[in-house]
Amino acid sequence: MSMWQIWLIISGLFFIGEIITVGFLVFWLSIGSLIAMVVSIFAPDAIILQTSIFVISSALLILFTKPLVDKYITRKTVPTNVNTLIGKKGIVLADINSLEATGQVKVNGETWSAKAETEEIIEKGTEVEILQVDGVKLLVKSCKIASQII
Repeated sequence: MSMWQIWLIISGLFFIGEIITVGFLVFWLSIGSLIAMVVSIFAPDAIILQTSIFVISSALLILFTKPLVDKYITRKTVPTNVNTLIGKKGIVLADINSLEATGQVKVNGETWSAKAETEEIIEKGTEVEILQVDGVKLLVKSCKIASQII
């Protein structure tokens, strides 16, 4: 078996690996293998040269094209479940006292346990903003006094 055939098999294995994974990284190794295959046709006995060409071309392809591909592939993270509450407003149903671990907030028609981001006591009827979800409690900060209690 000649070296160009070995490089072609290696390239095929990298292509299969790329199909299995979703990172779009193994693809560049496959292209590097194809470049090494072309070199092996012209210099069949120079295995060190072929391997060097493979390593250098793969590294250059990853270095220069991966950022370009990342720019055009959008990876939008869509918040789901409780993470959709972050940034929303709610109304305090029961005074929030972080020292006593008490307090409830109503958000989107649901009642949640809540704690304040600071040691302040947030009174019933105050509008709050959800900063984070910590287990089953919402971490909130006071916005302003609500005109009506829900």
